[in-house]
Amino acid sequence: MIRAVVLDIGETLIRDDRGWATWADWLGVPRHTLSGLVGAVVAQGRDNAEALRLIRPDIDIAAERVAMEDAGVGERLDETDLYPDVRPALAALHAMGTRIVIAGNQTARAAEMLRDLKLPVDEIATSGEWGIAKPDPRFFARVLGLTGTAANETVYVGDHPANDTQPAKAAGLRAAHLRRGPWGYLWAGTTEASAADWQIDSLHDLAQLVGR
Repeated sequence: MIRAVVLDIGETLIRDDRGWATWADWLGVPRHTLSGLVGAVVAQGRDNAEALRLIRPDIDIAAERVAMEDAGVGERLDETDLYPDVRPALAALHAMGTRIVIAGNQTARAAEMLRDLKLPVDEIATSGEWGIAKPDPRFFARVLGLTGTAANETVYVGDHPANDTQPAKAAGLRAAHLRRGPWGYLWAGTTEASAADWQIDSLHDLAQLVGR
């Protein structure tokens, strides 16, 4: 029985379009260029931040984030960044009595902005707040601390096998691979993604999984 659902953030709940577009503008390259580089490093199994280093090899990403905030073009997140199925799917899970946690590799600022959206969830946490990022097993231990459920009663939902479904399974959780975003589409149907308990195309599929 699934008693808790934990959701990744980027390309699970929110589109990453705005963030990458902001980086492209800040670094002075066409948005299509950075988008293509992100796709290339993803296909190579590298961290997506490597796309920024292909443009500026000596970049200090944390320092650049501060500079972007100071310039008034920093991290932003609002209702328009959510995928259309997010609110109805979360509302359906909430109505079923499922404990819902959002936990992903995002900044502390992103956590604040997500909380401002008043989504129907029980907890929101990010790697920026914890100082621990996926796929570190300690991240998933912290997740279970928020859900208060046994690992085998908890499903982690994400688009990236190496960061989401595989380490979640290694930590004893159930896992659902979401076919969404560059990582979700690229890895769908592959051996890497097949380690997940379920392959889903929409967050609407979660209510059916929980109800089984």
